[in-house]
Amino acid sequence: MVSGLRIIMLLIVLLLSVSFFVSVFYIVNKERRENITREAVTTLNTLSESISSDVERYKEISRLVMMDDGLVTFLKATGTPVDAVFINDTRSSIMRVLNPTTMVDSVFGFRDDGIYIVSNRNRYSMDFSIINDPEWKQAIEDQKGGAVISVNADGGISRVVGRPLVSIGRTVYDVNTQQRIGMIIMNISSAFIDRKLIPITGKKVAVLGTDGLLLSGDDSVSAYLNGIDIGKDIVHKDIRDGSRALLLSVCRIPDMPVCIAVATPIENGFVMYGTIYVLLGLLFVFMFAIAIAGMYITRNITKPISDVTQALDDTREKGTLKKIDIDIPPNEIGVLKDAYNGMVERVNDLFDKVLDNEKAIRRAEMRMLHEQIKPHFLYNSLETIGYLAMEAGAEDVHRALETLGSFYRNFLSKGEREITLKTELSIIKDYLALQKLRYGDILTDEYDIAEDTLNCRIPKLILQPIVENSIYHGIRLKGEMGLIRISSRFVDGLLHLSVYDTGIGMPQEQIDEILSKRQYNGDTDSSFADIYDTSDSFGLWGTIERVRGFCENDDVVSIRSEQGEFTEVEFVIKPRSR
Repeated sequence: MVSGLRIIMLLIVLLLSVSFFVSVFYIVNKERRENITREAVTTLNTLSESISSDVERYKEISRLVMMDDGLVTFLKATGTPVDAVFINDTRSSIMRVLNPTTMVDSVFGFRDDGIYIVSNRNRYSMDFSIINDPEWKQAIEDQKGGAVISVNADGGISRVVGRPLVSIGRTVYDVNTQQRIGMIIMNISSAFIDRKLIPITGKKVAVLGTDGLLLSGDDSVSAYLNGIDIGKDIVHKDIRDGSRALLLSVCRIPDMPVCIAVATPIENGFVMYGTIYVLLGLLFVFMFAIAIAGMYITRNITKPISDVTQALDDTREKGTLKKIDIDIPPNEIGVLKDAYNGMVERVNDLFDKVLDNEKAIRRAEMRMLHEQIKPHFLYNSLETIGYLAMEAGAEDVHRALETLGSFYRNFLSKGEREITLKTELSIIKDYLALQKLRYGDILTDEYDIAEDTLNCRIPKLILQPIVENSIYHGIRLKGEMGLIRISSRFVDGLLHLSVYDTGIGMPQEQIDEILSKRQYNGDTDSSFADIYDTSDSFGLWGTIERVRGFCENDDVVSIRSEQGEFTEVEFVIKPRSR
């Protein structure tokens, strides 16, 4: 016992140590991840707001450009030839608007006749299949002069040499007529994003178009974005760069086809080592507490249990059941010893009572043997009276006595509580034969009995009370010819027994009352006297209760009735074999 306790204590210490180191590892990684997650969210939100703010400023500049007189004159000159002087004047007018800015790369003005102008002479690659695409133009026109942000004009305009451009597209309308006169695309150099990334250290940051084009930052980050669904909400994903674990955080800038990705090494996360020190202190406290608990358990539990076990072994070897008489501290083990001694005293008392009960049972069995003589006396007396009636020529009396004798033999059934359905039907037929002698032709009976149900064992006398109820409370009160039909069949392995009569029926309230009753005054056991006590439907209720007890289920009976027409009581019984 003591060695087992020591092993348990060592296992507990080992478990606590392992739990401590696992907890420290978990807490360190959790805190690092939470800290770098917060930092990444802060970085993403700051960059997103800063870039959005600059783009809003460039939107205002594009609005001033679209209102420039030189550009408006060029766009309204649809169908008019354009010479070098006209182009230079238009460019000069646009550049006067752009002079205060440094990051606007170019402005393209498109007339409806297909002629366009660009504000500078840099080399650009243009995809006219995109620029002339009606859907592309319609997306800009749907803004009704508002700005549409894209990268490289959705692939329609890009520099031959250099990084991608942030494009702002607007539809231009005549101020006086509000008729569409053309479209402008103002391209912003992505270099305006570079200075926003300079303060960010210890992380890989990239600003990209949603199509994957790098606008600014570390190009290696774009390789981490495969399989990530980028939306307006921030998405975090654990990735690896060789042997380094990184947390990749990505979000899309609102109302722009631009996303920001930040890859932060997890080891860069800040850890609050104060928490670890607290856990370490708790570990030492737990171990000290375990040592104290071990000494207490040994002194107050282990040794007393060993003493009690030894005392029990001594009692078992002697083959006696005696109280334990040893000194034990007044704790839980002492309570256990007192409880055991009380149990021993109680068990000895029960042994004495069992012996007395056995003696009483033997005396009762002897009385039962004497009582079994009485039914034979009844049968012999009925047979003697029947012979006398036969000699006197009273054949009806002889048949009645013979039927009554058969009824009692089946009714008593040698004291059995369960009988076959065949025997139950014999009781019913004898009972109805006796009732027909009294009521004559107002009573007929029919039997629809399936052959495979005859040998099923059921509780004794569950049909006779129902039949009696049909006569006394149904057919007799109706005052005309009545029918009682008894049926049996198997449905899904269950025996269905029904008694149908053409009596006066009963209201639904009475049916509900009979099915819901749970207690009557007097003895609820079904005896012959109970069956004939029809007051308050006791015979019917008692039969229902016996069937419920036999099947260990309350849902075994149904009663259907129509007042003035019929009543049918059906039992659903799970039959038993002998």
